[in-house]
Amino acid sequence: MSIKNKSLLVLALFMASMVLWSCEENSETASSMKPKARGAIGEIVLAIDSVKWQGPVGVALREVFQEDLQGLIRDESIFTIRRVDPRAMSRILRMATNIVYVTTFDDRKAGSQNINSQFTKESKEKALSDPSLYLLRKVDEFALGQEVIYLFGNSEQELIQNLEINKGKIQNLFAVRERDRLAKLLLARKSSSASVAGEPLGLKINVPASYQIAKQENDFLWLRQPTPTGNRPDISLFFYETDYVSEDQVSPESIIELRTEITRKHIYGDPNNRNSYLVIETVDPAPVFKNFMINNNYAVEIRGGWKTNNLSMGGSFLAYAIVDSKEGKLYYMEGFLYYPNESHRESIREIETLLLATEVAPKGEKES
Repeated sequence: MSIKNKSLLVLALFMASMVLWSCEENSETASSMKPKARGAIGEIVLAIDSVKWQGPVGVALREVFQEDLQGLIRDESIFTIRRVDPRAMSRILRMATNIVYVTTFDDRKAGSQNINSQFTKESKEKALSDPSLYLLRKVDEFALGQEVIYLFGNSEQELIQNLEINKGKIQNLFAVRERDRLAKLLLARKSSSASVAGEPLGLKINVPASYQIAKQENDFLWLRQPTPTGNRPDISLFFYETDYVSEDQVSPESIIELRTEITRKHIYGDPNNRNSYLVIETVDPAPVFKNFMINNNYAVEIRGGWKTNNLSMGGSFLAYAIVDSKEGKLYYMEGFLYYPNESHRESIREIETLLLATEVAPKGEKES
């Protein structure tokens, strides 16, 4: 290759790289110019035609987004819905952290047509050929830190069927997202004393700096938010470690028994009354158990209500029993709150976030 041709090749490569760099820079600039999304934890802006919201599709959507959160002592929905006509989606509303657009392509009403206009002809044809398609997800569409999803169908019957089939997936999508958002807020400043206190139990505990140690023993740790008031819930977290010898230890009956043993020894509604230890409410609400995996460890989630044995106090709780089969250990960790006559949903979401941020430490870290 001649020197001239080499020079032309180098120049062409340089120009191509400049174009790519310019495109990337423009993309980054466009993203950086977007406003930050904002909205309360657990809040979703739902854009849907008013007639559709009042009909069967609205009923199906309420089953997804406004189902009662299990285990609370009073009825509270999983999410807070703010219903908006699609034509009224102003710039301010489009900055919401969570937005859900709902439509069907056969709907000629103005609200649905407003949403349908955002779909290309090709995407509509694809949905027509595959009725199982029902969700389009876009991140940071109008603002940074934003989740936007489009729920769609060729007809209302088709959309309702997909909502019923995928109800759990949609709920989990937003539940995980809100938990991640909350973790960033809560764990911006962590409690070093709680982290150190968790080491003898073989746990890496991550809680906000505001949590203080209420009681500590070799196999037990109780953390508590300080100075609760009428405007702030009284939230406690406690952790317990014991040997794991049998699968029977993680049956619902055994978990309730273990929990009662822990609280009878350590936690009282009235420190001067040993009969005021905490017990699980078994009737209203009845505890809800769910099996799943946490970081490759078998776990049982328990949600429900608690009360003191002398019936002087009560509230909601969330707990996990986690099996570390490699180390032969069983961990019980729980968060409970006392907040009479107030909403418990967001406090339970905080408890869930912090308990799931707790890690069973690897063997080497336990021994160090």
